[in-house]
Amino acid sequence: MLKEEILKKIAAVEKEIHDTPYDKSSQFHHGVLKAKLARLRDMIEEKDYAGAKSGGGQGYAIKHSGDASVVLVGLPSVGKSTLLNTVTNAESKVGNYDFTTLGVIPGMMEYKGVKIQILDLPGIIEGAAGNKGFGKKVISVIRAADMVVLMTDIERVNWLKTVSDELYRSGIRLNMHPPKMDIKRMGKGGIQVVDPFKSLDKEMVMDIAKEMGYDNALIQFREKIESVDRLLDGLAKSRKYMPAVRVVTKVDTVNAKRIRKPEDVVLMAAGKGIGMEEFKEKVWIGLGLVRVYLKKERNGEADRKEPLIMKRGQNLDAVLKRISNQMRDDISRAYIWGKGARFPGQEVSFSYSVFDEMEVWFGR
Repeated sequence: MLKEEILKKIAAVEKEIHDTPYDKSSQFHHGVLKAKLARLRDMIEEKDYAGAKSGGGQGYAIKHSGDASVVLVGLPSVGKSTLLNTVTNAESKVGNYDFTTLGVIPGMMEYKGVKIQILDLPGIIEGAAGNKGFGKKVISVIRAADMVVLMTDIERVNWLKTVSDELYRSGIRLNMHPPKMDIKRMGKGGIQVVDPFKSLDKEMVMDIAKEMGYDNALIQFREKIESVDRLLDGLAKSRKYMPAVRVVTKVDTVNAKRIRKPEDVVLMAAGKGIGMEEFKEKVWIGLGLVRVYLKKERNGEADRKEPLIMKRGQNLDAVLKRISNQMRDDISRAYIWGKGARFPGQEVSFSYSVFDEMEVWFGR
């Protein structure tokens, strides 16, 4: 199906959803319509990705470097360039007019021994999910990153929700976890639903799954799915779950007593250094990175200049594989030091989870 035809179908389904009153009697129909819309949007995402991969031009060509990448997303002229220049070695043009940044400007922020690539994106505006204001190109870069920093200024705080909504419509879920669902495709048997939590009407779940392209599948809920939207998130292919930090800039332009800080927001005036340390710490925490220091000798000092950067939740087996695949076969023991060890030099299994500033020695 051509992209233009898919877009027409999307517009028609959106209109039907808008024109159909939502109540208990129409809940089932609304769910199926949302499933059809999600499937069509998945098709668009697949075509956009294929176009970008083949050089068709939906996304910017970004070379990622460092231990993680973070994108600055927000309204035009909210101070993204100023923030980038303050925390990295980049030189992004700074101006007081909209759309100063027409490309993607990278910089490298070093914090706690970790190298974090910061990307200054063109300003994203309302309608970006429908490709307004370079929207699709910007969103393609966001999807490839590890974290989103949402930015607005003190005069337009409500736009944080607007930008969040645009990303949500594009299939990006900020500070959310995927629904706990197991989906196993089968060769026959139709749709089977195992829901010990009695979340949603089973017949509706089956129809929505069929609309999403599942002909024969076992769908098992491992938590209570509260809404059709969460069910669709579990069934859709194009959802991207990302940590996010919210920033309100230019707080130095108003009386501090007038500022009512929204929850979980960093108040910032990058040019004056206000909020910078809080920003760096929130990025660090949100990325979920940990530093692992290796010891060459069991009773020697760990190399604390070059930490191995791992993700929280990974284990020592993953550390070994990062070092060398061959090394894993030669190693039989692991000893750890640090705040996560019961005592210095504790012997642990390779399934032991890493923690920040762990020191480890592997032995035969």
